[in-house]
Amino acid sequence: MPDQNKSHMELFFMALLGLTSLVGAAFIIERGFALRWNKVVPPAVAGAVNACRTDQDLPTLVRIAQQAPSALSRLLLVSADHLDWPKAENIDAVQTRARQEIVQLERGLVVLEIVVGIAPLLGLVGTIFGLMTLFSDLGKTGMTDPGALATGIGVILNSTLLGLLIAIPSLIAWNYYTNKVQMLAVEMEGLCTEFLRRQYRFRKED
Repeated sequence: MPDQNKSHMELFFMALLGLTSLVGAAFIIERGFALRWNKVVPPAVAGAVNACRTDQDLPTLVRIAQQAPSALSRLLLVSADHLDWPKAENIDAVQTRARQEIVQLERGLVVLEIVVGIAPLLGLVGTIFGLMTLFSDLGKTGMTDPGALATGIGVILNSTLLGLLIAIPSLIAWNYYTNKVQMLAVEMEGLCTEFLRRQYRFRKED
């Protein structure tokens, strides 16, 4: 019975690590597709912003933004819908929507951050449990085979190794995606600022 309990606990820790690995991989792949540059800042929309020099060009920009749904498109549509507002109020509306868009872009990154923290800890707990069980057995039976002891410790340390192998790619992905969200935010901010600057140049602010 004790051996069965030990085996069940080892399987439990390995299952947890396996589940953590699957969750991390799923969010790495999902964020990879969601944070593609062309998906967040479509070239057609960015080009339309650069081509929108006067208010006569505004309908074309709105049409292109509606045809290419994206974070940038939604920000531009908000700013275009409020051009009859004072510039400061329009900027506030765009910034409010921008915060919502950034939250959506960052969705899932917190899960990767959790995986980075929890995977090594799960591996460490599994290793400590295995060592406690191993030395408990040695206390009862004595160390008759040093080679078997070394082999047992090596097997137990696999939990720590697996935890690190899960955490390292997740940490790399988390850092990469976090930096990419920041770069996307800066790009969208620059395009929206330029759009508003050009539009309000021809409009009398209140």
